Amino acid sequence: MDQNRLKQLVGEAAAREVPEGALIGVGTGSTVNCFIDALAASGKRLAGAVSSSEATTARLQAIGVPVVDANAVSELALYIDGADEIDPNFCMIKGGGGALTREKIVAAMSRQFLCICDVTKRVDRLGRFPLPVEVIPMAREFIARQLRQMGGEPRLRSGFRTDNGNEILDVHGLTIDDPLAWETRLNNLPGVVTNGIFAQQAAHLLLLGTPEGVVRLERPR
Repeated sequence: MDQNRLKQLVGEAAAREVPEGALIGVGTGSTVNCFIDALAASGKRLAGAVSSSEATTARLQAIGVPVVDANAVSELALYIDGADEIDPNFCMIKGGGGALTREKIVAAMSRQFLCICDVTKRVDRLGRFPLPVEVIPMAREFIARQLRQMGGEPRLRSGFRTDNGNEILDVHGLTIDDPLAWETRLNNLPGVVTNGIFAQQAAHLLLLGTPEGVVRLERPR
């Protein structure tokens, strides 16, 4: 079964998890696009959605889902998003699409985080995928020097600006053996907006696309 078909199956399974009439958060990326397509096909009506990117906003509006300003919402029932990597404790690396800051905000607003991805994203330890770090442009070189001292190899994502107007350093070569400690350490660097480790906002549920079908898993307690 090819990867695109796995994404479709996971998207369909995620649409079934959404309660009728709910107010939800929606992430960014190709697997999320499959979820939005499946949501449209399901015929479910939602109270609205908070979007993590301009691309997702456009896709939700195209299927008739009201997009709500995050500042007008106190809590979301569910956040649905993909991952670039997810470990056995459901900590993730996210931000390959560049929306990591808004994704982290919407995840923090939600009672539950449902991660949707295919089996290739499951890892024993985070760090194989380059870690995105969103930075204020004037701090880029300062932060790059700090990241090198930590053992990473930061590379500027060329020609890219986030929806917030910032730059991204993709950090190669890190061994992220303690995701929560790494997330905190990196976020403490002046000029870092946020980094792509989701440990404080680890997923609660995982829908994993496998050659045998979609497996539903809950975060280990």
